[in-house]
Amino acid sequence: MYVEWRRLHRDGMRRVHEQTVPLYQRTRHFRVYASNLVAQPNVSLGVIPFGVRRTVWPLEAFYAFDNSQVAVETLTAEINLIAPGEIGTYLKAFNELSKLAARGPKARACITRAIDSLG
Repeated sequence: MYVEWRRLHRDGMRRVHEQTVPLYQRTRHFRVYASNLVAQPNVSLGVIPFGVRRTVWPLEAFYAFDNSQVAVETLTAEINLIAPGEIGTYLKAFNELSKLAARGPKARACITRAIDSLG
């Protein structure tokens, strides 16, 4: 389902958040691909090092709720996918990206190098 951001948010965010609570409550395995993810104690952060050869290049952030739904954020809209084939495509992309990611001390080293390169 395609929902334009302006329409989705025209009455504020409260209704939007209340409608998504049940989805988050019933989801047991939540996967995220987002370039702006902030590490939390319950989040495993993987960083794809700069020099790694990628086979997948997603253009947008996406969130997978178990195997039942994927929310895709584009510049102007949120798209909620429920078709098994489309969900499978995003889960495969997430798995491929996850294989490339550094975690723990290696991820911290990647982040430190990136920060250091800024001067």
